[in-house]
Amino acid sequence: MLIRNARPWGGPAADVEIADGAITEVRAHDPLATGGADVVDGRGRLLLPAFSDVHVHLDSTRIGLPFREHTGSPGVWAMMLNDRNNWRDAEIGLPERVAGTLEQMIAKGTTRVRSYAQVDVDCRLEKFEAVLAAKEAFAEQAEVQIMTFPQAGILREPGTVEVLEESLKQGADVMGGIDPSQLDRDPARHLDIVFGLAEKYQVEIDIHLHEPGELGVFSTELILERTRALGMQGKVTLSHAYELGSVSDAVSRRLIEEFAELDIAMATIAPAARRPLSLLQLVEAGVRVGLGEDGQRDYWSPYGNCDMLDRTWQLSFTSGFRRDEHVELALAVATLGGASIMSHEAPRVSGLGSRQGVAVGDRAELLLVDGETPTSAVMDRGTDRTVIHNGRVVADGLRVLGR
Repeated sequence: MLIRNARPWGGPAADVEIADGAITEVRAHDPLATGGADVVDGRGRLLLPAFSDVHVHLDSTRIGLPFREHTGSPGVWAMMLNDRNNWRDAEIGLPERVAGTLEQMIAKGTTRVRSYAQVDVDCRLEKFEAVLAAKEAFAEQAEVQIMTFPQAGILREPGTVEVLEESLKQGADVMGGIDPSQLDRDPARHLDIVFGLAEKYQVEIDIHLHEPGELGVFSTELILERTRALGMQGKVTLSHAYELGSVSDAVSRRLIEEFAELDIAMATIAPAARRPLSLLQLVEAGVRVGLGEDGQRDYWSPYGNCDMLDRTWQLSFTSGFRRDEHVELALAVATLGGASIMSHEAPRVSGLGSRQGVAVGDRAELLLVDGETPTSAVMDRGTDRTVIHNGRVVADGLRVLGR
């Protein structure tokens, strides 16, 4: 493939050659040059790494369905019950909803996805199987990892551990955990199960942490302790963890240092009115940080529209970013940051000015999008998009090709 007249990260116009799923040459654009049969006209658009959504709940989506009044109550358990009481009664079946949502994500520029699949004694493997079916249906358009996720906790309902283990036997990529102190009220046992199953099935770990302040720090310290003791460096992600910056500057610095030492990654959804650890300090310390959309207009909230460019705007806004270099950092986190969580082969975001992902040798996971600069693309969120996965165009004009 030859991409003609594109601007990598907003730089000068270039012609980019791709072979075997990787970028093989980047050269100054030659208006007179011709390519082979597979030529993509960049039309002067920005060339960026494709998005990586590493925190999305495809299993609870209502994307494409009529808008409904939000009926949830505050708190993880109450919100979980709201979902449990409603998800089976949607206008179309869950497999169709999950596949349709993943298709829209790809169409808008996301080619790497880590999705949660709720597994509990109520839904058992029904949600997991719907996400697995979507993963298989779009295997040529996106890379999808599935996390088996105990949204209702692990210890509150007998039989949960057995169904979680069954999902791992059936191919779940990541073992999930959630609020070990606040939800299950037995953090040691909760984490022993999470780490034990991950070790048994040789998968990574991703733990939802909504817990506030010092309680969140306490649970985090238990996670750090187990990661170190079991030699699971580079295999643990903390999701949300949006109160870890609220205790003190000294605690924040210590946690960031330990995350870097143990190579613990973080996934954020760019929450409002919280006190998370500093995004800039995290990436400058070498911590892998990715972005996700969380719910997609579901029974948990009315937010989410499958567009990671919108969520990048939100990350910039909630982080108080105004300078171009800071907004571009948010864009790097939304693209390569998540990629580095899903694969250690992907380059890490290393701080301000980090513009990897569009150079020779990089995987051809790319997005062409209209915009004057990367910052303007985040602010304007244009719709003239071409999506490339594994060196092949999979979506154009906000539509997945061949479907």
